[in-house]
Amino acid sequence: MVWWHEEVSPGIWVGFTGADAGNLAFHVGGDAGEVRANRAALAVELGLDTAPAAARLQFMDQVHGNDVAVVSAGDFAPEAGPTADAMVSLGEPLAVLVADCVPVVLVGARADHTPVLAVAHAGRPGVATSVVPRTVAAMRGQGAVSIRAWLGPSVCGACYEVPAALRDEVAAVAPASWSTTSWGTPALDLPAAVLAQLAAAGVAAQRIKACTLQERGLFSHRRFGREGGSQGRFAGVVHARH
Repeated sequence: MVWWHEEVSPGIWVGFTGADAGNLAFHVGGDAGEVRANRAALAVELGLDTAPAAARLQFMDQVHGNDVAVVSAGDFAPEAGPTADAMVSLGEPLAVLVADCVPVVLVGARADHTPVLAVAHAGRPGVATSVVPRTVAAMRGQGAVSIRAWLGPSVCGACYEVPAALRDEVAAVAPASWSTTSWGTPALDLPAAVLAQLAAAGVAAQRIKACTLQERGLFSHRRFGREGGSQGRFAGVVHARH
């Protein structure tokens, strides 16, 4: 169910689910009861099923923008999370949903060691409008003095074909995004762009290298559009587990 999962700081875990966790999004036309069951099973696997409601996994209503929501224990909403493309918390578990966009999970801490956690949904519009740098700024606004980031699986720069004009438009604001497909047509490399944005913000990052279009153990919106099959979204998560 959890495709990659690692304790990155004492008690703080980062993970990315696979397609075998099922669709975790309500907005892609699947059965709502099935999504609830998939989310409940994920909570069990992460050890969050017995936690108080305020300490359970918070999702968001993603709209391909660059708004960053700061969420607290009293804000927990299991299905109707904030309308945003990034969230920051002081330790509350967070989730971001993707199926080709870059899921970015960030872990920081205040000087007193209080965790400052974040997730960001970095699709093409988010990369072009700096959703990840805005997330880093929001974490620092909450007192984070150290931040690290993990990029989960996404469509790679050799597969994400776009019109030449669109490549030029995005590369004008995120130069590292400029790419060419393996078959020689214009493309965007969103992971490279996010890594460059994080480096410019002074944040060390690790990329979990897997292309969603190529890796059939992950959901891909582009592959679904070409071939049909299972439609869904997988999650990037950050949470505490002691």
